[in-house]
Amino acid sequence: MRILARLALGLLLLLFLLGLFVFAAGRGWLGRHEGPGEVVTTPVPAEAIARRTATQLRAARARGVAEPKQILFGDLHVHTTFSMDALLTSLPMLGGTGAHPPADACDFARYCSGLDFWSINDHAEALTPRHWRETVESIRQCNAAAGDGDDPDLVSYLGWEWSQIGFTPDTHYGHRNVVLLGTRDDEIPKRPIAARAPFTSRAQFFPPRASAVVALVNGARGRDFARRIRETREPADCPDGVPVRELPPDCIESVVTPDALFAKLRDWGFPSIVIPHGTTWGLYTPPGSSYAKQLRGHDPELQNLVEIYSGHGNSEEYRNWRAADLDADGRPTCPEPGPGYTPSCWKAGELVRARCLEVGEPEAECARRAADARRIYLEAGLAGWRTLPGHAAADWLDAGQCTDCFQPAFNYRPAGSVQYMLAIRSFEDPANPKRFKPGFIGSSDNHTARPGTGYKELGRGEMTEGMGRKPGPGVPGFLRPEAATPAAAAVPLDPATSSVRGLALFEAERGTGYFLTGGLVAVHAEGRSREAIWSAIQRQEVYATSGPRILLWFEMLGDDGAASALPMGATTVRADTPRFRVRAVGSLEQKSGCPDYSLTALGAERLDALCLGECYHPSDRRRLITRIEVVRIRPQNRPDEPLSELIEDPWRVHACPPDPGGCAFEFEDPEHALAQRDSVYYVRAIEAPSRAIHADPLRCRYDASGACVEVSLCNSTTPFEDDCLDDTEPRAWSSPIFVDYAPLR
Repeated sequence: MRILARLALGLLLLLFLLGLFVFAAGRGWLGRHEGPGEVVTTPVPAEAIARRTATQLRAARARGVAEPKQILFGDLHVHTTFSMDALLTSLPMLGGTGAHPPADACDFARYCSGLDFWSINDHAEALTPRHWRETVESIRQCNAAAGDGDDPDLVSYLGWEWSQIGFTPDTHYGHRNVVLLGTRDDEIPKRPIAARAPFTSRAQFFPPRASAVVALVNGARGRDFARRIRETREPADCPDGVPVRELPPDCIESVVTPDALFAKLRDWGFPSIVIPHGTTWGLYTPPGSSYAKQLRGHDPELQNLVEIYSGHGNSEEYRNWRAADLDADGRPTCPEPGPGYTPSCWKAGELVRARCLEVGEPEAECARRAADARRIYLEAGLAGWRTLPGHAAADWLDAGQCTDCFQPAFNYRPAGSVQYMLAIRSFEDPANPKRFKPGFIGSSDNHTARPGTGYKELGRGEMTEGMGRKPGPGVPGFLRPEAATPAAAAVPLDPATSSVRGLALFEAERGTGYFLTGGLVAVHAEGRSREAIWSAIQRQEVYATSGPRILLWFEMLGDDGAASALPMGATTVRADTPRFRVRAVGSLEQKSGCPDYSLTALGAERLDALCLGECYHPSDRRRLITRIEVVRIRPQNRPDEPLSELIEDPWRVHACPPDPGGCAFEFEDPEHALAQRDSVYYVRAIEAPSRAIHADPLRCRYDASGACVEVSLCNSTTPFEDDCLDDTEPRAWSSPIFVDYAPLR
């Protein structure tokens, strides 16, 4: 009996110690604080920067650009594992590769992607005061290492992301990056400004029980994650109604709407820009959402750019269909399918109907369940897919997707597209109707501290947000919900009250195949300095690329030709025929491997881990520009004007000869004077097809009528080593030239 008693006592002690370990791990007591890392200080050789400039200058002059400004390439949308979602996906259970702090982003931009500038944009909602201070210091270190002055090898900007998600169209405003000009204490806010979540708070994020599971499954990395969760919950929320300079130093500041964000930035008074992104991303944008309501609080001085393309897809193109219609009371209703588009709510009904018939229910009952499924899907907003448990990602085929767009965002929302923004006006004040006039940028939205990943198409699981299958415990249920028999009826889910939270609401398994290496922003700058780049951004003399470093010039010619030409991003008033000129030169083909200076700076082991052994390493050979497309948009003159009649895409197409020196043409618009209305013009320069990650995310098999009947998804079940390459046509988008009409006096 004594032996049994001792065994029982020992077992109880073991269980107590195990419980104590789980308790401590779940509360972050056993993890380490994750700092910003150390920036490599080895300079990029001056001759490498001079070679970039000289190569570009030769191409510009050969194309007839007489006095070219420098075209500098950057990425204004970069996350590190200081962002909570990036921290989560860095865990081993998600195939993550560990910590990627701000110093990694600096090193990657300098030695891997060879950028000219970048900004850090971690999500403000989980940036503690300590992490903000560490971010500021890391950016200062990066600038110091690059030579902070008139001719640095890299300019690093400080910033954050304001990440708002609403579960209804009325409450959704979306995501914006804030970028700051200065880095000194007297040039920056004391804290980033977060978006206030409608249904969750930092205190609710990852409760200790969930943190304990993560800590147990992921070893030391999981314990560090739990520590970060504890750090995130500790700071108090800043009180409302207090001027920004009078708030406590260590609180978390947040606002509900973009206009409140603008007001706080204006209170600080420091040079800053606000850049909307993800405006068509159905992954987090509720069905029925429209960007029109955002004209009401729009600040054109602060918010003068839009991210047209990123690693989450293209947000350019307008289509006339919708994921949901809104009735007179603002409630979403499910539209019927049309040519080339099937709403996901409609597909939900069809999946339920098919399963209902399969289990032997009468046709009338199955029709009723299908109608219920469409309604229940929309009532669940972003989590509509979860109302059909047991139905696999492939069952949805191409529902919800823009099937004829270039590399579109997942579950595309056309009423958030850039073309939609350019076409609409707000007529609340008929004498002064508001409109958007943004310049265009591309960026990466990378979450592994890798700015500018689009230089080579490799490393799907690290250079994009796509996740592949690795040996190990596998992905958790929020990506691949537990297996179940396909539902024969929809199950209601209210995101506001459901136990399913955060990323678990998002349709990540199907959306994973829509993640790309990302784009770039290019600026026409007077020099390489921080101020010169910022000045180009303020002038909107910027353009976007889908990754390759295409050279692009677009201008409106004056009466005396080039002498009085207006560059992309300009606004002018004109009554007669405007004339334009566009010139484009293809990007440089890449050599394998990395420049010697990258190996010298990073060493072989870190080069392989950070750059995956491949860097921006241009040859002397350029890719061909195959065509140039012109888009013309005429903003509304009345609220009920159909947008499909105002957006002409493409309005002009110029086929380019196969010339490595690029392509140029001029065009004019005599209809501008005849129509007597404002016009917007921008151009796309299209490169010859090349292979890219997730270029065909669904890989549909079509029947004789052209319907998608089977898909082969590239997602988290696909082997990590498979880069899912398909052909695409890389491109660059100029910022628009806005030609307003006024009669001759």
